Amino acid sequence: MNKIYSCGILGLGSSLPEKVLTNFDLEKMVDTSDEWIVKRTGISERRVLREDEPAYKLAVDAGRKALDDAGISPEELDLIIVATETPDYYTPSMACIVQSNLNATNAAAFDLNSACSGFIYALTVSSQFIQNGYYKYILLIGCEGLSKIIDWKDRNTCVLFGDGAGAAVVGRVDEGYGIIATHIGADGSLGRCITAPSTYASPEDLEVRKGDNKRVLVMDGSEVFKFAVKVMERGTIEVLEQSNMTLDDIKLIIPHQANIRILDNAAKRLGISKDKVFSNLYKYGNISSASIPVGLEEAYKNNLFSKGDNLVLVSFGAGLTWASALIKWSK
Repeated sequence: MNKIYSCGILGLGSSLPEKVLTNFDLEKMVDTSDEWIVKRTGISERRVLREDEPAYKLAVDAGRKALDDAGISPEELDLIIVATETPDYYTPSMACIVQSNLNATNAAAFDLNSACSGFIYALTVSSQFIQNGYYKYILLIGCEGLSKIIDWKDRNTCVLFGDGAGAAVVGRVDEGYGIIATHIGADGSLGRCITAPSTYASPEDLEVRKGDNKRVLVMDGSEVFKFAVKVMERGTIEVLEQSNMTLDDIKLIIPHQANIRILDNAAKRLGISKDKVFSNLYKYGNISSASIPVGLEEAYKNNLFSKGDNLVLVSFGAGLTWASALIKWSK
């Protein structure tokens, strides 16, 4: 029988654009106000790329920091996975661009698109390679340039999103530590709730996009809200049951940062204090697949958990998708 290795996170890194876009800046661009945005979303500002700035540079920077944190050289990497819904190019993939810039010459590379659930999807995929011994070190990156596909005249979406990248190196850890359980899911019948056309735009796509740009992101916020609250609870319970744990065993929940009302409602449904749910939403907004790795690194640097603590990562996203993971921290 082949040996099954424990897989965990060895290093973390993140990278955010320098440009800060505040709610007061948005007041000059669209019919909105700081009070309206904060009350409905919990967001005060977000980071956005310059028009001439590619997202892949954030991915490379975050990846390099994660490698340094893990004490792993780029040449030791076996695989790079970039979770993104906003790649700079259709081809080459974001992962191949990262591989070249890091000089990770021995690594295979591919992108994965599960929108805001992408990082946990990538974590689930990579854990299989580590656990069965196929690979030793994998670099995961969630990277988004959502500002490039936002309609800045649509206050229902432009106030929500930001840009950024978060990365993790995963590899073997001591038995009993690392990734204890993961859960991924999708309901494609709800896919029309969040769309951003690429090489094809249907008559329905064109109907809901009144401006000149037919490739911008459009979202049915009320439907997404109902879905999100439900699956955040479902995803958390799923990995707890797989691990034979309860919420009392969990030190911290690090959820996808989309909307403070979603986070508060999910906490209420789970019957836990808001203090147990990490949030940095107010300063970054929704950065999709980068949300969880950026939050994970920030929580770790702020000593909100330590070795041996149990964490739950949980997310939802376009597709519609959802994902969760339970990790016994090994660093």
